[in-house]
Amino acid sequence: MRIARFAKGDGVAYGVVEGEPQGGQPGTGGAADLGLTIAELYGHPFGIDPGGVRLTGNSYPLAEVRLLAPVLPSKVVAVDRNYPPEQDGPELDGEAPREPVLFLKPSTSVTGPGDAIKYPVKLTERVDFEGELAVIIGRLCRQVPRERADEVIFGYTCANDVTARDLQARDRQWTRAKGFDTFCPLGPWMETGTNPADLDLTTTVNGAVRQQARTSELLWNVPDLVAYVSQVMTLLPGDVLLTGTPAGGGPLTAGDQVSVTIESIGTLTNRVVIGD
Repeated sequence: MRIARFAKGDGVAYGVVEGEPQGGQPGTGGAADLGLTIAELYGHPFGIDPGGVRLTGNSYPLAEVRLLAPVLPSKVVAVDRNYPPEQDGPELDGEAPREPVLFLKPSTSVTGPGDAIKYPVKLTERVDFEGELAVIIGRLCRQVPRERADEVIFGYTCANDVTARDLQARDRQWTRAKGFDTFCPLGPWMETGTNPADLDLTTTVNGAVRQQARTSELLWNVPDLVAYVSQVMTLLPGDVLLTGTPAGGGPLTAGDQVSVTIESIGTLTNRVVIGD
């Protein structure tokens, strides 16, 4: 089931997306929206069985609404270097870590499908894309055994862990480099029915493939990460876990269009603009 957060007029709601995209980025009023509808839900979907969601009876063509970031998390917990050394992201120093390396992105970095990634040109000279699988937590949890991780996961979405690479190297810690507004695009919706064990992940910039991997290559898979992170901190409904990026992440320039596509989930597309 695809559950999206959307705006129509002055209102914001959750809904179930029905139909199949016709190609391209859904939610932007283009051809991809043809045949897609969104059936509005009562309230928010967290804390309930996705199979037991209640519909209001209101349904809209997707082309008539605006898709938003599917969640507003209290925190975004990300893991670095979670692919093998030969297939790892840009912070690689030649060795695989012995345990997951965690960092946080602020909730204010979250933005939605179709929203602009704002390049803060006054503060950084290099902004990189990093396509990733994102895990959405569905209930309050702590110290979750890995064999019970599925019980606390609501669904999955696409993510782009945008990073000011020069600031990351200069600061020698990652809060500023990872924390700018718009540096965590999520979307286009949450998929509740997929198995994350072996999904294709592809990132393109202006249509050219820049990253391609399968989630089966992750050093620590989704249950491992849920168990590990929940030993450290309490996870709340709507919190996001970013599972790491494969090789190929690289710089963006103003005007670039970057898309993250994950098999059985969807495509997240954002364009880069000059920010302040």
